[in-house]
Amino acid sequence: MNSFYQEIANNHQSLLILPQKKVIHQFIEDLFSVLFSNTSKRFGDLSIIKNKFEVLEKQFNEIVIDYSSKKEDSFEQTQLFFEALPNLYKKTLNDADTIFRKDPAAKSIEEVLYAYPGFFAIAVYRFSHQIWNQDLKLLARTFSEYAHIKTSIEIHPGAQIGNDFAIDHGTGIVIGETTIIGDNVQIYQGVTLGALSVKKEEAFIKRHPTIENNVIIYSNSTILGGQTVVGRDSIIGGNVWLTYTVPSNSVVYHKNEIKVKDNNPFPEPIFYSI
Repeated sequence: MNSFYQEIANNHQSLLILPQKKVIHQFIEDLFSVLFSNTSKRFGDLSIIKNKFEVLEKQFNEIVIDYSSKKEDSFEQTQLFFEALPNLYKKTLNDADTIFRKDPAAKSIEEVLYAYPGFFAIAVYRFSHQIWNQDLKLLARTFSEYAHIKTSIEIHPGAQIGNDFAIDHGTGIVIGETTIIGDNVQIYQGVTLGALSVKKEEAFIKRHPTIENNVIIYSNSTILGGQTVVGRDSIIGGNVWLTYTVPSNSVVYHKNEIKVKDNNPFPEPIFYSI
């Protein structure tokens, strides 16, 4: 076993030193509690909120130090993220409002912000996408994976998603790295926006579909391929398998045929009394 222990020790010498995942998870929870959860009347005090954001900035900076290729850049990376936060906040509130308007089960915006896994996954995507664009790729993936753990919704931080995005239910959704989604798109549980091929040499090309504005994709549909485009104002029905482009205003659905099995080759006649 000594040789195995030595191998592990050698690996630790060469691997990047990273913070424990629970530190990042706690930052996400703390950020959510300030932005979206009114758990205390004290949050209505400006000085309290300022103090909360100072703590959040310190938390984030300590995390970034371990992820940035240049340690001296951590403060700049932290500033970039928090300068982007007002716009990200506005986008996430618009997402929450879209979910509320489209889901008859939602009784209030507070319910969406506090209890909807789809909103949590979208908001974490918004934050992780910003971090991805700051070239903190591993940190962005750690953010998105936390949302995946909590919601069973996997949105790659490299995906490009427009405004007013809604996820209903959400369990089992997968949205790949090079997916492009327009504005006012709604997606139901079990949807996959994936690649036709998973060859490593295709890592730097568009592998995932484009979904244009005002599209609805119903549950358990699979849309694959970097050249596949779902045109604006289209509806993709449940259980559809789609690997080709469809034009705007399309309705795509899976047709079921129901046949009643008859195990008796010589059935008895049925008599109806009149």
